[in-house]
Amino acid sequence: MTAASGLGTPRLASPDLLRSVFRRHAAGVAVITARGEAGPVGFTATSLTSVSAEPPMISFGIGTGGSSWPAVAATDHVGVHILGEHQQDLAATFARSGADRFGAATRWREGPEGVPVLDGVLAWLVCRVAARVPAGDHRIVLAEVLLGDPTGTGRPLLYHQGRFHGLRD
Repeated sequence: MTAASGLGTPRLASPDLLRSVFRRHAAGVAVITARGEAGPVGFTATSLTSVSAEPPMISFGIGTGGSSWPAVAATDHVGVHILGEHQQDLAATFARSGADRFGAATRWREGPEGVPVLDGVLAWLVCRVAARVPAGDHRIVLAEVLLGDPTGTGRPLLYHQGRFHGLRD
C-alpha cells in the first residue's frame, strides 16, 4: 500500500497520532456526573454517543486513571449533561485535574437516583449503567436512559483543536 499523492507522510499508530487526529475532529461537550462515596464526582467528556433508540442507550469513555473512575465503576446511575456555548468555564472546571468541580461556582442539585444534575445545561439525562467494557486504559460505559430534560436554551459547546468553541453558522 502506498500513500496517495497529496497526502502527508503516514505515521505509525501511537497515542500522539491518535490525539493529533482527534484534535481535528470537532465534538460536542458533555459532563458526566455520579454520586461517589465521598460526594459527587464528574468529568468533561467528548466521547458521548447515542447507541440505541430501543431501548434508549448512550455510551461514553472514561479513563481508569481519572479521579471520577472509582465512583463511575461502582455506581448504578450516571448523569449526562449537554453543555451550551455559555458554559466554557464549567467544561474547563470539570476537565481540570484537582479542580473543585462541585464548589460554589457550580450550580447543581441532587436529581433522580441521587445523581448530581447540573443547572443551566442544554439537556440532561439520568441513565442506569448497563455495562462497562474494557478498552485499553479506558472503559466504555453503556447506559440506558431513564429520564431527562431536553428543554435548555442556547447553542452547543464544541471542542476542537484542544479548545472549547461556540457553533458558527
